[in-house]
Amino acid sequence: MASIEEASGVRKLLFRVTALLVAAGSLSACTTTTGPGGPSSSTPGASTSTAPGTSDSTGAPAPDTETSVPAPAPPSSPAPSGPGAGNAELAISVKPSETEPAVHYTLVCQNGLPAAESKHPAAEAACTALKNNAALLSPSTKGTAQACTEQYGGPQQATVGGIVDETPVDVTFARTNGCEISAWDAAQEILGVAGGAA
Repeated sequence: MASIEEASGVRKLLFRVTALLVAAGSLSACTTTTGPGGPSSSTPGASTSTAPGTSDSTGAPAPDTETSVPAPAPPSSPAPSGPGAGNAELAISVKPSETEPAVHYTLVCQNGLPAAESKHPAAEAACTALKNNAALLSPSTKGTAQACTEQYGGPQQATVGGIVDETPVDVTFARTNGCEISAWDAAQEILGVAGGAA
């Protein structure tokens, strides 16, 4: 009788050991990090460290490896408000409405005066406006959390790209809220149109 009880106890012990091993294996398979964000092996005691500058098992370079890819350039800062040098090379595109084709202008200013290659309906006024306030094409409300009135000023849209006083410019204008209407109105001489609801 002792051998049946002994065999039953051994089976229970084997069952418990097997259950513990399965649980431990499952637990280690689910655990992929050992610290804040750090990768680790699922096998306790395994080392994942590599020599500085070498790649890991995925083929990616180690974080401290120097690469030949330069860091991205910082975003250009907006032109300071106030008088500028009045030098600009701009491509201007104005779309009066969704159904009308866009109208394209070229504005080239030198010391606040339009150059001969300018193709703009009011080049002199546009160059003067840029010389008086170089930041007209850097609306401060774009991408900010500034509250704007909910009003509709018209379907017009415009894009301006180029350089003003050695500062890159890439800005869009619309008339879909109070802030955008204000920016459009401030830059209307450069845009070549007054705008307004159609």
